[in-house]
Amino acid sequence: MRKSLMLMVVAGLWAGLATAAPKRSTEKSLLKQRQKQEMKNFKLKIKYEKQMYKNQRLPKAVRIQMEHKMKREERRLRNRQKDERQKLKDRQRILREGYKQLGAG
Repeated sequence: MRKSLMLMVVAGLWAGLATAAPKRSTEKSLLKQRQKQEMKNFKLKIKYEKQMYKNQRLPKAVRIQMEHKMKREERRLRNRQKDERQKLKDRQRILREGYKQLGAG
């Protein structure tokens, strides 16, 4: 009875330590975290700009122009982030192929 109890306690502790161990941050996960934070900051910026201009009396043309500018900035950010992800994938693919050639050669 005591052996089985001790075994269960040790197994539980081992499982807890295994799941609590911090994961190694990969380049991909760091990139994703950074991009997520950039998008969050961008959304806040947009929110505060809209609040600022909501309290002012502006012509409709100016509001449309500002909305267009915000959309353009968002597209630019998304495209830049997409390019960064693609460059990372390309770099990883080149490294993998290099490792394969070293292993096969």
